[in-house]
Amino acid sequence: MSHRSKKRHFFRPPHPRRLRTVTILPSLITLINGICGFAAIGLAARGSEKFALAGYMIFFAMIADMLDGRVARMSHTTSSFGGQLDSLCDMLSFGAAPAVLTFQVLMQNFPDLFGEGTFFFSDFFRRFLWLAGGTYLCCATVRLARFNVENEEDETAHQVFFGLPTPAAAGVLAGLIVLIEHMKADPTTQTPIFVLTLKTMLYCLPVITIGLGTLMVSRLPYPHLVNQYLRGRKPITHLFWIAVIIGLIWQAGLQAALVVCFGGYAASGLVRWVLHRPRVRPAAIPEPSQADAPAAESP
Repeated sequence: MSHRSKKRHFFRPPHPRRLRTVTILPSLITLINGICGFAAIGLAARGSEKFALAGYMIFFAMIADMLDGRVARMSHTTSSFGGQLDSLCDMLSFGAAPAVLTFQVLMQNFPDLFGEGTFFFSDFFRRFLWLAGGTYLCCATVRLARFNVENEEDETAHQVFFGLPTPAAAGVLAGLIVLIEHMKADPTTQTPIFVLTLKTMLYCLPVITIGLGTLMVSRLPYPHLVNQYLRGRKPITHLFWIAVIIGLIWQAGLQAALVVCFGGYAASGLVRWVLHRPRVRPAAIPEPSQADAPAAESP
């Protein structure tokens, strides 16, 4: 073997696995998902005036994430490449973007929460913000990697998610931030009660972030809403409850409805586990039989 052939063999595997064709339309929709996540990070870095828009970009990424899989299945063009690309874009849009946005919002409101002075509790809270963002990011990464390993291509098998899906976790954080920015910009919400509510939400946001990360890597079952309640023929009561939910969203406003819907879905798995977990009963002590009873002493 000549020196040139040895060099070529070193730089190129003997049997490379090359991807020669991809599906165009589903891949483009998936890339839109990633672009929306990147835009959310960029907007979050520009300051408080763009926080609400960054939150909405996460919801736009969520819409693209719902559409790409539907388009691929309708056109019978599902592939391993599409699944891997979807997970990478989900990592950007529902992992990195919510973590960065939450961290930026809390750091921007840090002086209002603790003042300008530096003391022990404020320094501890500042480090806790880094911990919350890093925990959420790591949990989202593990959740997506686990989903890739355990995922089945058969759509009928997608009835239940084990662990909170990353789009739902991102929806909770994005919804809270959109609501916070809406309350800060609305002059009718500058009453003491609303100000106290706003500060309470900001104080609780890091804890909520860590809690969402824990739910993502848990094994709690969460229903696939589209496959369980919207796909196929359902009882007419489903239509009634959907109309009720839409009416409540209209009355409450979009910002509050996003928090209620995504927050309720995230809490549903935990509530269902608490209510239906098997309770271990103490084993009953068997009563001694007549044969096992000790004989009475004779007088």
